[in-house]
Amino acid sequence: MPVPIPRQRAIPAAESGQAQGAFSPGGPSGEATGGPAGAVPAPHATTTPVDSTTNLTLLVIEDDPAGSLSVPEMLDAAGKPIRIRTARNLTEAERLLTDDVHCILLDLALPAPGRAAAESDDELTTLKHVLRLAPRHAVLALTASGDAERGAEAVRVGAQDYLFRDELDGRLLSRAIRYAVERKRSDKAERRLTESRLRAQENARLERGLLPTPLLEGSSLRFAARYRPGRSRALLGGDFYDTVRTPDGTVHAMIGDVCGHGPDEAALGVELRIAWRALTFAGLCGDELLSTLQQVLEHERENDEIFATLCTVDIAPDGRRAGLCLAGHPSPLISRPGRPAELLPYENGGPALGLLHGARWPRQQVELGGEWSLMLYTDGLIEGHIGEGKERLGQDGMVDLVRRRLAEGLAGEELLRATVNEVRDLNGGELTDDVAVLLLDRTP
Repeated sequence: MPVPIPRQRAIPAAESGQAQGAFSPGGPSGEATGGPAGAVPAPHATTTPVDSTTNLTLLVIEDDPAGSLSVPEMLDAAGKPIRIRTARNLTEAERLLTDDVHCILLDLALPAPGRAAAESDDELTTLKHVLRLAPRHAVLALTASGDAERGAEAVRVGAQDYLFRDELDGRLLSRAIRYAVERKRSDKAERRLTESRLRAQENARLERGLLPTPLLEGSSLRFAARYRPGRSRALLGGDFYDTVRTPDGTVHAMIGDVCGHGPDEAALGVELRIAWRALTFAGLCGDELLSTLQQVLEHERENDEIFATLCTVDIAPDGRRAGLCLAGHPSPLISRPGRPAELLPYENGGPALGLLHGARWPRQQVELGGEWSLMLYTDGLIEGHIGEGKERLGQDGMVDLVRRRLAEGLAGEELLRATVNEVRDLNGGELTDDVAVLLLDRTP
């Protein structure tokens, strides 16, 4: 019965002959070399990639490799000898299983380890033990002639292929080794790709939680937002925001920043955002709301050094007044017709969440007027550099920048896009910190 090995490219002429001799141990290390005499063994201490300049190394695990099992001389695809190591049991195999081994040839007739054999009647216990011992190595299972069912089961368990004991020859075995090594490499690449896709899906789900859809049904206010994570190629950052309208007609907006970058900080930001939305719909506001959010932060953060800044605004149903609370966060920017854009008062702000137990955050009453535009932002927008020096944009620079863009007639999404892009250009490239900007407009 033929061995089930997929068709591959033509075998080099140097490999096409049958074995010229049986395997013979090569010294106390249990390593031997098929092919021309005098081949120099490869070092065992480092991981060796498989390429045209690398000799393949095979570890044979068999009860009596110098006796009943005859391992022929083999050449790889480049005509180089395939190195062979032998182990008579799993203990010896574990000692010889270094990073430069590319493939394992395991005799399925090898007795299982004493304890494993006593605890299991599974005839593939030895194979499973080897797979746990060498998860990064290709494995070929060797079985008795005609025992294809056991060989196929070995492949289902995790071996790359199986061979029949009495059909071994140099051409067949060398081809099977190369096939097993490449299949293992392909399996690892596919697994990494799958893991990468799962991480991307998880990040996308988390990003959807981080960047919510505003709940403003029934409100005349216009909403716009921009978000840019600071890490290279990142989907997530530690900034978060939200906007909702409660049944009494009040519009609540918030923006926050968890210190640090990455999935952990983003996850904490999502938790704070969801908690804020739930507490807001439950009727909490101002100091009571921020105190409760601080409790959430203290329970959910990984260590006591994690903190978050926060800005909350609650806009009255008539849109002319608002309550403002600042927890270590930059004050919002307001622009009104006939007046230059300016920052809202920030003298009465409180500390960032998570810094002081029992802290308080006073709610300031702010007059907005009949027509206005209110911009909430995180510090990533103002901490970018100006040119190649150490000077940063700062709040004053941001105010001047927004004033110029407003004078050009920009508003809404266009205003935010132009502002964030100019801040990035002034920085000379991507900003290192996350940036979130939220804009609410009221037009009579």
